[in-house]
Amino acid sequence: MEPFPLIDISGAPRDRGVMYGEQAKARIEKSVALYRGRLERIGLSASRVTELVQLYLPQMRAFGAQYVEEMEGIADGSGCSLDDIVLVNARTEIVALARKQEPVKDGCTGIVILPTHSATGQIIHAQNWDWLAACAETAVVLRIRRDDGPDILTFTEAGGLARSGLNAAGIAITANYLESDRDFAQSGVPLPLIRRKVLEQQHFAPAIEAVVGTPKACSNNMILSTAEGFAVDLECAPDEAFPLHAERGRIVHANHWLSPIALSKLKDTGLASVPDSLYRDRRVMDLLPERPGLDDVKRALFDDFGTPYAVCRPPLTESDGNLGATVAMIVMEPAERRMQICPMPALNRDYTAYTL
Repeated sequence: MEPFPLIDISGAPRDRGVMYGEQAKARIEKSVALYRGRLERIGLSASRVTELVQLYLPQMRAFGAQYVEEMEGIADGSGCSLDDIVLVNARTEIVALARKQEPVKDGCTGIVILPTHSATGQIIHAQNWDWLAACAETAVVLRIRRDDGPDILTFTEAGGLARSGLNAAGIAITANYLESDRDFAQSGVPLPLIRRKVLEQQHFAPAIEAVVGTPKACSNNMILSTAEGFAVDLECAPDEAFPLHAERGRIVHANHWLSPIALSKLKDTGLASVPDSLYRDRRVMDLLPERPGLDDVKRALFDDFGTPYAVCRPPLTESDGNLGATVAMIVMEPAERRMQICPMPALNRDYTAYTL
């Protein structure tokens, strides 16, 4: 199985965007084609896609003009249009609007082990990313050298600004799908930009603020950790965030709401479409030993109980006709500024290590 390519970029936002676009041109083209094709199958014309893109571009610019500058550079470097790159970065929101607000269901199971309870004595932060199997050929790893903050290492879809990752300050993030009855009642900042802002922070408090203080169009779960020895899970509705803290030195989260406060205030509308979420988190929690190490975390994320609806999902044609799978297993050591990634782990056990 081909490893995800490492893309090194640096300089001002537009300059690093051009570098990104040039180095990842083929994968960006595939990424754009994947989502344009998805929208075309739903019945959207190119002009309607442009209209949806234009709903989010002003909010992206208001959130951070530098992000739009970088996307403009990605477009220039890859030969794609700015609309194409915005589409990749706002694909969750745009596809949901195109399907009349039916959310895009990234699966995922996330784990954090605190240093006090890990065999390594350091934070372990990991995730299985469940999504379209085709993304095994569209994802990349970005290593971003910055003059205005900590360097960043992030796994993302080609053309995207960030997804899962860590930075040189030891801050890490993973994210997974949640759904609620508050989704798409308001507009908001697309999720990759929020994750990128988290990874740009030198300190943990502003990283948390980037999540809880930013309005979103839809729900999402984001797990943040720091090599200093702390982690928090933020179950996010569009207009509110509900924190969950470690139990027995660990956080495990799948795709259903857990916060009692959240469940007293909103309705989980996604569980019927991801019923396996109810056992995936418990399976992982129960498979982890008292003091797990890296191999223990990997072993838990390879769990095939209930397959194909498992923690580690083999390729499976979903109800919407798309081929889904666990696209990548990402295991991060924020204190070492290192991540290991295994593509299509239900079919492959080979990891590639990426470092800052």
